[in-house]
Amino acid sequence: MNIAAARVAVIGSGISGAVCASTLARYGVSVALFESARGPGGRMSQRRERTEDGEELLFDHGAPFFTVTKTEVLSLVQEWESRGLVAEWKGQFGSFDFHSKKFIDMEQEGLSKRFVGVPGMNSICKALCSENGVESKFGASIGKFEWLDDDNLWTVMGLDEQNLGRFKGIVTSDKNIASPRITEVTGRLPPLDLNLVPELSAKLHNIPVRPCFAVMLAFAEPLSSIPAKGFSIKNSQVLSWAHCDSSKPGRSTMSERWVLHSTAEYAENIIAQTGLKKPSDTTLKKVADELFQEFQSSGLNIPQPIFKKAHRWGSAFPAASIAPEEKCLWDGSKRVAICGDFCVSPNVEGAISSGLAAASKFKDILCSL
Repeated sequence: MNIAAARVAVIGSGISGAVCASTLARYGVSVALFESARGPGGRMSQRRERTEDGEELLFDHGAPFFTVTKTEVLSLVQEWESRGLVAEWKGQFGSFDFHSKKFIDMEQEGLSKRFVGVPGMNSICKALCSENGVESKFGASIGKFEWLDDDNLWTVMGLDEQNLGRFKGIVTSDKNIASPRITEVTGRLPPLDLNLVPELSAKLHNIPVRPCFAVMLAFAEPLSSIPAKGFSIKNSQVLSWAHCDSSKPGRSTMSERWVLHSTAEYAENIIAQTGLKKPSDTTLKKVADELFQEFQSSGLNIPQPIFKKAHRWGSAFPAASIAPEEKCLWDGSKRVAICGDFCVSPNVEGAISSGLAAASKFKDILCSL
């Protein structure tokens, strides 16, 4: 068949799904992208909040930045840089030790390149999801995939059993698409029946994840006592990472904004008490208070913020790489690709690499049909 006549459904608009959709479109494939959230980004989302005084605050509350080591990813990032979608985040980074209350392992400025989306981490996904050949539908949750033997096609159904279309193939960048975790959270069966893709079943079943809470903070004045723009945190049972969001290129500096990430162990303890369902406002307030109190106990002279709010990343951070060589999971007989950072490495570059690999699988097989 003519590759231009093919139609592929991509589920998820995080960086892996967005890269895959954009790359497929460049190959000439017609792409329909479905995202359950209101906008693109996944863990590269940007959170919009307001202070009591009405000041708008924007936070990259998931991935703070990304680095690049792979040639194929670097060429793509350089293209994004030329389009103004990414920029290098310069500044000093290091680690902070809670035992000694001192910064350690401070990096020399400019030693390694850290890239960020401009003006937000989700800017890359926004651009990719709106490229020619990609039809993006937000607020569209998938209820079920049905395989039509007679037609050799997939039907994609919404939660309300609405028929969202027929497709030559499907790509999903959601690690939970076939996981019993969905049933635990929502009471619904997973959208993808693993009996339809038995070769992928073992690898897809219950991918281990590391949860995390993020706390977004805004301060009226710069935190001049902190020499680093971002730092990992050692010897704390509560905090693992902190970064100054307003120090990134293209961001507003009306207030100084920081994002704190909890340790996985802290998040697991909270989830064990409250369950996997959406946390209550009371739980999120408790988390925000506890993470900020730990930040204050660092001895870094942290004042009271003018804004403080927590967000839970329940399953965003993978704890395993399930296809490091192949870079994605692939069933050629039914044209199903599973891509994401959980396939390659648990970071943005791993997600990009996996999205490129999934698109390549479709290019190869659609050209041969």
